[in-house]
Formats: sequence, structure tokens, C-alpha cells
Amino acid sequence: MASSSCPFYRSTSPPGRLIVQPRRCASSFQHIRFHFKSKNAVNQHLFGRIAAFGLEAGRKQISYDTQERFNNLADETEKNDKLSSLTLFSPCKINIFLRITGKREDGFHDLASLFHVISLGDTIKFSSSPLKTKDQLSTNVAGVPVDDKNLIIKALNLFRKKTGTKCFFWVHLDKKVPTGAGLGGGSSNAATALWAANQFSGCLASEKELQEWSSEIGSDIPSFSPVGLHIVLDGIVQDLPHVLPFHPPMVLIKPQEACSTAEVYKRLHFDKTSSIDPLVLLEKVSEAGISQDICINDLEPPAFEVLPSLKKLKQRVLSAGSGQYDAVFMSGSGSTIVGVGSWDLPQFVYDEDDYKDLFLSAASFLTREENQWYTEPPSPASSEDKMARGKDAEHQIRKHSNVGIKPYRILL
Repeated sequence: MASSSCPFYRSTSPPGRLIVQPRRCASSFQHIRFHFKSKNAVNQHLFGRIAAFGLEAGRKQISYDTQERFNNLADETEKNDKLSSLTLFSPCKINIFLRITGKREDGFHDLASLFHVISLGDTIKFSSSPLKTKDQLSTNVAGVPVDDKNLIIKALNLFRKKTGTKCFFWVHLDKKVPTGAGLGGGSSNAATALWAANQFSGCLASEKELQEWSSEIGSDIPSFSPVGLHIVLDGIVQDLPHVLPFHPPMVLIKPQEACSTAEVYKRLHFDKTSSIDPLVLLEKVSEAGISQDICINDLEPPAFEVLPSLKKLKQRVLSAGSGQYDAVFMSGSGSTIVGVGSWDLPQFVYDEDDYKDLFLSAASFLTREENQWYTEPPSPASSEDKMARGKDAEHQIRKHSNVGIKPYRILL
């Protein structure tokens, strides 16, 4: 007799042996053997309770097509879930200025920094997983952790802890932001994962709650919750949607070498940092836009000690782009040098072999609407001249980019 809760008929053949016969259904099963050491192992198997099993050589055997069963489970998940998959853009950021304002008793530092999200970013696809035990992460770049060391997995674990939900995910990270760049790529991935998990759960948490929770796994992660431009003062994030009078173009130039954030802070001498009030810098940028005297980064001197070639790179960009850029500065703790005011790269990056392995990308500022996540900017297209210039510049950038991570695009 067929059991209503089991996809198999159960019948007995000679004593001591049980035979599995598939029930007639829309899908057909190919016979592939799987071995289980106990009846309990069979009953608790991923594909559900199996009522029929065979005894042979001390092991029980069942037969079915694993790929077919996986596909059926995925189809069932799609039918039962309101949202089965979601692909999101995960943008990085730059620090327009970064001031270290104090050192706390716990050894960490207070800072004041003007952040802006930019158009360079990763793409992350989240799919609801029928495996209700763990998340699975894959990526296109070797060396990126895919276990719970990755901030994406940490963010998903955090969301389940805070909300009590049991949603698990298949996640694929298409990485374009280089690591160790001072652009907050990993922090952005975590913020994006929190947003995605909240969408799958029917928006159980508010944006403010997501932002507050995210600080538990990374100090930079709350910086991706605002709508674009924001200032961080002693750990408090404040939205500044209308501060910048205009949004200039920019280029990002990063050597292959990365700066260790821990090592940079280790070499920081607080008595040698800038004394200018961050609020004065904020007032200046709101009145006149971005300029060299505003883009102060207290982490540049120690970063240049850690990586002397980075100091030389900044000096070369400054001298080569005299009048070309409104400001040239390092983002975060390095090692990306930002040139604001033009999408044109300095000529020496094309001409000199010492700079043939640079990561190069054009970028622009990016904002989002409230209650909506950041979206990937559209391809540049307005006039034929701009398109031709953009394609030529993009060709040059891709020609000199790092192997394995391609720069984003020219935005005109």
C-alpha cells in the first residue's frame, strides 16, 4: 500500500529484503545507488523520509536521480516562497576626508569621515536554498573566503539571530572591487546581504535596525545604509543628501599591493594628525565642492610608511595631472589613490612598465532612493562622441587592469 506521505511504494520480496518502487508521477527517476548505514540515516536524509529500503551486505540501498530531486526541491521552494532569488548591486565607497579625532581606552580610534558611495561595485545573487541548515557561497575570484569568515555569511547569520528567521541562501559573489583597497568592498557586501535577507523575510526589520545591527560585525558596514553621502562622527552615521553642490567624475588607481589596516593604525601617531575641525571641512565642501585642501586623510602618512611605493604613486598622479584633477588622495587605509575631477587617466600609467599592473577604474558618485537598494548605473550613452571616447578610455583601462578583477566602466 502506498503511503500518502512518501513518494515511494513499499513492498516486500523475499524475507529480510525490501524493494523500492517509485510511484507513478510526472517526473521519472534514474537508478543511482546511495548507501546508508542505518534506518535513521535514511529517514533523516535531505530528500525526505524514505519508507522503503533494501538490505544487502549489511547496508540499505535506495535509488533515485539526485539532480532531479534537487530541481524538484528548488521548484517547490519557488512555489512556496514569495521571493526565490534576488540580484543586487554592491557598491563600494571613498572617503572624501578622514580625520582621526581620538584614541579610546579600548585601543580603537574615533574618527570623523565624509563617505560617498560610488559606481564601482560587485554583483551578488541570492537564491532561497532548500537546504535549511547552512548558507552556500561561491565567487569568481580565488582567495576570497566562502565560509563564515566572509562578511556575507556573517551578515546572514546575524540577520537570523536578530529576527529568528530560518531562511538560508545560495549566494554567488561576482567580485569586481579589489580587496585591500580602502574602498569597503567587503563591508558593502555585508550591508547588501542584510538588505537581501530582509527582503526575503518580508522586511521584518527597518533600515535603521539593519544599520544598527550591522555595526556588530564591522565598523564600516553602517556606512552603506544611508542614501549616498554621509558623515561619520565618533561612530554616528548621519545622512547628508544635499551637501555636495555637484557630482564630479573620478578615477581610481590601485597598485597590486594592499595595505594592512591593522599595520596602518599601528604606525599612526596621533600627535602628527591634522588639527582641522571636521565640521569646517564639511562646511567647505558644501560651499565649494571637493578640492585638495579638503581631502585630508590622517591615515596617509602611516600607509605610506607601510607601502612607500604608494606615496610615490600619489605624487606621480598629482604632478602628471596638474590642473586635471581637483583633488588627489588616498581612500580609507589604502591602497587606492583617487583622482577627482576627470575620467582621463594620467599618461604615465600607459607608458611606463612599472605601472602596467595597476587596477584602474573610472567612477562617479552613486545614490539611492529611500527604501530601495542601490542599482547598477546604466551604460554611458548620450552622444556619439561621448560613446566613442568612453569606449576608447574603457579599452585603455581594461588593457592595463589587474588579471582576475576587471574595472567597472567609464561613466560619461
